[in-house]
Amino acid sequence: MSQPPGRSLLLVPLLGLLWGFNWPAVRIALTEIAPWTLRASGMTFAGLFLVAVALGRGVPLAVPRAQWLRLAAAGLLSIAAFNILLAFAQLAAPTSRAAILTFTMPIWATLLARFILAEPIDRRRLVGLGLGIAGLACLGLPLIAGGGLSFGLLLALIASVSWALGTIVSKRWPVSAPALTIAAWQLLIGGATGGLGMLVFEGVPVPKMLEARTVAALAFHILGAQALAYVLWFTVIARLPAGIASLGTLMVPAVGVLGSVLLLGERPTPSDWLGLALVIAASGSILIPGRSQRDGHSNEKSGQSKKL
Repeated sequence: MSQPPGRSLLLVPLLGLLWGFNWPAVRIALTEIAPWTLRASGMTFAGLFLVAVALGRGVPLAVPRAQWLRLAAAGLLSIAAFNILLAFAQLAAPTSRAAILTFTMPIWATLLARFILAEPIDRRRLVGLGLGIAGLACLGLPLIAGGGLSFGLLLALIASVSWALGTIVSKRWPVSAPALTIAAWQLLIGGATGGLGMLVFEGVPVPKMLEARTVAALAFHILGAQALAYVLWFTVIARLPAGIASLGTLMVPAVGVLGSVLLLGERPTPSDWLGLALVIAASGSILIPGRSQRDGHSNEKSGQSKKL
């Protein structure tokens, strides 16, 4: 039995705010917490929280033994590599630009799907690719001319491609388990990867007093942008059409840039703002389903019960 979407609609902008303000929160936390330690703690706690939510809702945590490899591969790409690369990217580049570059993911996913999954590129996706290329040009050309390119921006771009590749792996080799279960295990895989990196490169963390600003940023990152946001995300995708749910992700780079301005004092250039607008437009063109897709999805969902 479907639930009324009225209250669920309010979760979409809330999700965009949580994930958007996570960008400056992570940058603030990184001033006192080493990147491997931050990511290990964040992903592990979020994964354990989702396990608790799944157990509380009666969602099975079992995954077919033959599908663990594909689950791990997608988790390493979409969760572990993505989060760890972005931590180092934010240490070496402005957070606002890293956020914009990261959300070129739908562009890379479209291209990878064409070559790996043989998915056609229709007119909407073609428009999205054109807008995305224009957005990257607005970001990159002024930096090339002014010598402002950095290793951090390259890491953000690689993180975006890793996220896209993980999405393709999930589509090509799906896992027969509830979405909440998949996310919980992938976050725990990411946490284990971060923990291993922490032990190798940073050692066992030594407890120390943190500034109040850092504590607040860390709490928001773990409790808000990781644990709560993932629960909200699965609630949204269970109750709302994919196009409306996608609006929450489209808000993230815009909120991330605004948060960087308000909390970090960054000052994006006019070309950065134009690149942001083009990247959001590109993502919207690719992510939000067309009318024929919406009709197909609604017919497909009409007899299904939503479990979460």
